[in-house]
Amino acid sequence: MTQLPFPEVETPDTATIEHGRKLFAGQSEFVKGVVAMSGLPPADRIEVCFAGRSNVGKSSLINALTGTKGLARASNTPGRTQEINYFTQGPDLYLVDLPGYGYANAPLPVVEKWQRLLKQYLSGRQTLRRAFVLIDARHGVKPVDDEIMKLLDTSAVTFQCVLTKTDKVKAKDRERILAQVRGALSKHPAAFPEIILTSSEKGDGISTLRSVIATLE
Repeated sequence: MTQLPFPEVETPDTATIEHGRKLFAGQSEFVKGVVAMSGLPPADRIEVCFAGRSNVGKSSLINALTGTKGLARASNTPGRTQEINYFTQGPDLYLVDLPGYGYANAPLPVVEKWQRLLKQYLSGRQTLRRAFVLIDARHGVKPVDDEIMKLLDTSAVTFQCVLTKTDKVKAKDRERILAQVRGALSKHPAAFPEIILTSSEKGDGISTLRSVIATLE
């Protein structure tokens, strides 16, 4: 079997970029933090979720996508790992911020509860169109990232890799890190065969990610 090359997503055409811009021009609002499946909001629109280890820049990416500073709050508190945070994006889309993983000092019961909730959410949410797994471009895929990808494989949820903080990567390291990421993704059947490179600080890749999300409607 030929391994997928996992190329970068091609820059969308003008019409597709405009579709993404309009989708994210609508108001963004925090809905609720969910700690149990019973607390999920009604499945009355499509949703996409974002997963990533602690400090990968997930909150910054969501804020950049929505153009709303402070919408998703960065937190280094292990207790926050218990919540799935829901945001509306206009009337037709939920953005779902999955709890950051990789807290070495989080109490084991907290981690186990989070893992249970995550498995239930991923396997039981019919309106979930795609998961975006965020990878720090400076470090590539780590074992803890591999674990979440395996969970997405077993849940049969298509996930797409989004590299964050690409502006922090030196040119000489770029191809090596991309090769490592592509090699890691090739082992996961649920991986979507294109990756997205972003920098929330510089705005790189944000319009592309908006366009990709807009095509899932």
